[in-house]
Amino acid sequence: MGWLATKYLLTAAVVVAVSELARRSDRIGALVASLPLVTLLALVWLHVERQPDEKLANHAWYTFWYVIPTLPMFLVFPLLLPRIGFWPTLLACVALTIGCFAAFGLLVRRFGIELF
Repeated sequence: MGWLATKYLLTAAVVVAVSELARRSDRIGALVASLPLVTLLALVWLHVERQPDEKLANHAWYTFWYVIPTLPMFLVFPLLLPRIGFWPTLLACVALTIGCFAAFGLLVRRFGIELF
């Protein structure tokens, strides 16, 4: 139980640190947020828990493919925010991302990459 609590605390600390940095500096906050910190933590946790190398490699592989369809949201969010407000923008970006995931998953399936 102590290990699980440690993982929660360290992972939460990363999220809090990013939000605090973003509050102070848009650029620094965005830079740190763009780093694959959660993925790196997940890889460390999997390694420390003695998961097979194949599990770690698969995690990195699928993370790469899952990041791509999220990228349009980062372009649409700043365009919609001043026009329709925060919550509608967030909802629209979630819908966009779901649509991008579906389309991207179907596209890469043609190349033998099964995302879902």
